[in-house]
Amino acid sequence: MSCCGLMAAALFFQFHEKLNPCPLCISQRIAVILVGIVYFLAFVHNPGRRGIQRYAFTAILTALMGASISARHVWIQHLPKDEVPACGPGLAYMFEYFPLTDTLKMMLSGTGDCAQVDWVLLGLSMPAWVLSAFLALALLGGLILKRTSH
Repeated sequence: MSCCGLMAAALFFQFHEKLNPCPLCISQRIAVILVGIVYFLAFVHNPGRRGIQRYAFTAILTALMGASISARHVWIQHLPKDEVPACGPGLAYMFEYFPLTDTLKMMLSGTGDCAQVDWVLLGLSMPAWVLSAFLALALLGGLILKRTSH
């Protein structure tokens, strides 16, 4: 449910508030969807104890992957202006004219667009909130692993 909430918020900000996602935002969205898929498959599959542990471990890894993307985004947002990476071409342009590996590398490394802070709540930017959500999803997987290890 939390992954659906995160995606609903992302779509709200994109389409209602007109905040266009940067490459790192899109990468974080993909990671949110992947974590959601892992937890959803675990729920639908309803495996035994070993299966639950495998799903939990996969969810932890996927959530930590998303957390690393979010952490990079937060780091870029806190760079001094003279150290911010140059702005890159739009994502549609990259997919059309760059090899897939180069496009993925640019999506995960971030561009100058990623340094812009468009929204803040309680002093934290959107990527910082997404980072905390990924860490909570990884913690949930850890609690599931602990509960099923006895």
